[in-house]
Amino acid sequence: MMNHPATHVPADIEKTAGLDVSAKSTSSENGSSDHVAPIHVPPKLSKWNQRIEGLAGLEARGITRVLPEERQEASIIGYVQMAILWFSANVSANNLAVGTLGPLLFGLGFLDSAMCAVFGIMVGSAVTAYMSIWGAQSGNRTMIVARYFMGYWPAKLTCILNMILMIGYGTIDCIIGGQILSAVSGGGMSILVGIVIVALVSWLVAAFGMAIFHVYERYAWIPQIIVLFILIGSAGPSFNASLPNAVEGGAVTAGRLSFFSLQLSVPVSWAATSSDFYVYYPESTKRWVAFLMTFSGLTLSFCFVNLIGVGLASGVATNAAWDAASHVSSGALIVAGFDGLRGFGKFCGVIVALGVISNNIPGTYASALGFQVLGRYGKMVPRYLWVCVIVMIYFVCAAAGRDHLYAIFQNFLALMGYWLMIFVSIVLEEHLIFRPRLGFDWTAWEDKKRLPVGIAALVAFLVGWVGAIIGMAQTWYIGPVAHNVGGIGADIGTWLGMAFALVLFPPLRYLELKKFGR
Repeated sequence: MMNHPATHVPADIEKTAGLDVSAKSTSSENGSSDHVAPIHVPPKLSKWNQRIEGLAGLEARGITRVLPEERQEASIIGYVQMAILWFSANVSANNLAVGTLGPLLFGLGFLDSAMCAVFGIMVGSAVTAYMSIWGAQSGNRTMIVARYFMGYWPAKLTCILNMILMIGYGTIDCIIGGQILSAVSGGGMSILVGIVIVALVSWLVAAFGMAIFHVYERYAWIPQIIVLFILIGSAGPSFNASLPNAVEGGAVTAGRLSFFSLQLSVPVSWAATSSDFYVYYPESTKRWVAFLMTFSGLTLSFCFVNLIGVGLASGVATNAAWDAASHVSSGALIVAGFDGLRGFGKFCGVIVALGVISNNIPGTYASALGFQVLGRYGKMVPRYLWVCVIVMIYFVCAAAGRDHLYAIFQNFLALMGYWLMIFVSIVLEEHLIFRPRLGFDWTAWEDKKRLPVGIAALVAFLVGWVGAIIGMAQTWYIGPVAHNVGGIGADIGTWLGMAFALVLFPPLRYLELKKFGR
């Protein structure tokens, strides 16, 4: 009998281990140890932790590598779950809201917005799908895998950036959910109350971990799909598929490039977490299977909701009620699409609002693991406690920024996309140019002496950021190169950052290998 990943996660060997109080876990795998002094944990704290981790369904494992013998068995259903996970996580209102930015923020028509959305999503999804192939192969979380490409210490920098990214998305999810719930109530319920609801449910599922997370994502997409098709039926007649561009000349080129880059940035944001959810899959999992399932789930979900968002935004110019709603919030615009359905439309709006929880859970889970990647003291704290910290941070951020969602979308998402594409460029070159000869020793995941030094990767990463800065176009800053695109400035930071890193990394890495041999 082949087991389903959501219903059968191998026995968590850390359930009986208490707190992980040493900085090393590799001695049982490779016979080596750095002899780091253990951290003393009070007996009462250790006993309390063991009781909590003994709860049925709670995942106690942190960043420790999942050994091949601890993995689940292979199954077709299990591999399909890969696609379902990503589809369920991204058929959500926050991604729908990104689609509205084409017409409303960049002044693009329906066709230009739709084309930029679809092709940007496909490129971004391919990047994240590529990064997902390492989870089953290594049994390591994505930011642990990053050590093999960036080096032990530089990988901590990418880990911090990824935690910021996931907290940012948690903030956006909470705001969107709060906006929709507030709009459904006619303003009777404040956005803050909706933020509390989204944060609480996200905390509960993410704290329990992988098993509950997979079960939740396996079914959460069904009501979302139903209400989104209802939204299409209700709002579709007001979609304006012939909406022309509201800008002319070079501004059209600038808008297309900026919106394409923004759309690419959204699926790419999962790149630094995508392997996290595959560590329990068998080591024999084919890379193309992980890639295809991840790409399919991401592309289908993002295209579906973003095209609905473009449709809603296209109707703003001719629908007075939608125009008024768009000036309140993106959540209010989504609820306005259900207006013709009266009370049932409000019920559908509540379902859409709760859908952002599916999007919030994976990021909350992954960012909590990031604290453990940062060092031995972070690793000492159980994963479920870090989940509490992460939720508190993005709750506070959402409460403070609930009236500035469009600014967060435009500035934060693109800014985070820069570092991810630079990071993936380095991973790709290390993988294709150097690793065919060096290979991977996945047991060395915490041994600094067997991992790359990381000088080449760090220098290429930082220089890539220089390219991103001179090519970025944000409301608060337009780089000197970006300023010359389209006459008004267009965001080419992603592409310049990638180019700088791609050119610089190979010769630096060659010199690093020649000097240090690793």
